[in-house]
Amino acid sequence: MKVNFYEQVDDERIRFAVIIARHNGKRVFCKHRERDTYELPGGHWEPGEQILDTAKRELQEEMGAIEFPGGSSQ
Repeated sequence: MKVNFYEQVDDERIRFAVIIARHNGKRVFCKHRERDTYELPGGHWEPGEQILDTAKRELQEEMGAIEFPGGSSQ
């Protein structure tokens, strides 16, 4: 398996977001509804959406998050 690291990638090349989030100094994981596993929050990018908006939407859908670093909220 080959892994590449990029400083920046154009949004149109991205298909999904995986979010490594912290709350009260701890990492946030979601329990999957259909499996007995805990996973990082994330999901598919919607056409025309900025990837940061994808990440915020997925955190809201999966975790109920409404406030994000920098004062942004959905």
